[in-house]
Amino acid sequence: MARTGTTAVLALLPQAEPLLRLAAAVDESVVRPGVPAHAALLYPWLPADEVGEPELHRLRAALPPGPLPVTLAAPERTAGFVGVPVPGLNRVADAVRTAFPAQVPYGGRFGPRPPVHVTVALDAPPRAAAAICRRTAAELPITAVVDTVHVVGLTRTGWQGLAELPLLR
Repeated sequence: MARTGTTAVLALLPQAEPLLRLAAAVDESVVRPGVPAHAALLYPWLPADEVGEPELHRLRAALPPGPLPVTLAAPERTAGFVGVPVPGLNRVADAVRTAFPAQVPYGGRFGPRPPVHVTVALDAPPRAAAAICRRTAAELPITAVVDTVHVVGLTRTGWQGLAELPLLR
């Protein structure tokens, strides 16, 4: 579980919100309340008290210009995890990770270059995970455009926005 002061660099994907709602309809405990549909480009990022203008400038410099079209095409399931890969953001995640090499994605649990994805369900019981995966597949593909990268930080009251970085041409 994340600690207060943890930050993340995210691409919010509101078009994927229906996937979280359908997962919650199967088992609401598998969806994190208050966390919108997103793809993490780097989690964890820096401790919140280390995020300042120099770090945001370095992050901005790593981001590509212009809006990024992405497609969520097919769900993946591993045990109680159901997610949808977002391959259109892998190069962006690589650039962000390269700009901050000391920050290891997911603490190294999934290797140095985990694929970018939208988490639909986490720690789902087997039958619920199977149902969520089937229902997710029926809602795909979803296309979206990412035009802003968000930096969020975990506070005592939940995740809060710290910065929005538009992808400008």
